[in-house]
Amino acid sequence: MDPVEIARQTNARPAKKSYRRMTPADRRRQIIEAAVAYFAEVGFDGATRALAERLGVTQPLIYRYFPSKDELIKAVYDEVYIGRWREEWLDAIKRRDVPLRDRLIDFYERYTDVIFQPEWMRIYLFSGLRGLGMNRWWIAFLEEHVLVRICAEIRHGLGLPSPDLVPIQPAELEIYWLFHGGVFYYGMRKHMYEVTPHLPLREFLEASIDSFLDGFPAAVQAAVGQGDRDGVGAPSPSLIPDAHSFID
Repeated sequence: MDPVEIARQTNARPAKKSYRRMTPADRRRQIIEAAVAYFAEVGFDGATRALAERLGVTQPLIYRYFPSKDELIKAVYDEVYIGRWREEWLDAIKRRDVPLRDRLIDFYERYTDVIFQPEWMRIYLFSGLRGLGMNRWWIAFLEEHVLVRICAEIRHGLGLPSPDLVPIQPAELEIYWLFHGGVFYYGMRKHMYEVTPHLPLREFLEASIDSFLDGFPAAVQAAVGQGDRDGVGAPSPSLIPDAHSFID
């Protein structure tokens, strides 16, 4: 073969690809992000071997970063739930210069923008079906960070004792869960079951919050009264405002 042709063909050969070695932090992040998508698709019975194949790595490499599947699942929880939580959501809840109705609408618009993501909801459902602790972790977190605080704001609006004086009563929490669960199920109907709700989200939130604030004050007054009978003081009935006075 002509030397010039040999040189031309040699120069035409594709150069070898160069691969950037991932840092441990980048590799860990890659595994978590892939695990979120994988478990949201197949559920938590999905094998780490199949996850490794999707990543193009070996199964032992995953276990180098997460010694057990349970630890990988905990990392998925931290990423999807704790990692997407925003403390500023609650800062708005505490703005007592803003009507409580407006604060609740603002909070739930921000909150549903996160939890109505399909991977969030699918992972939550798969976790419950599998009997994992993820749902219990989230329910406890939500009750502590949201429900108790909003119950305290409602008490403040009604002129009732703060939780420091009368602890939040079981009835208060259960009634609030009833309302909060309705918001969650709106997302389930729309994003999981693909059933079109009767109202757009904003209108649904407004109607739900108005309905909640119309009925909850009477229930919380009764619950705090029960707390008083259990031995903690409550205000005189003359100091309790009309149930609607703190909504506007």
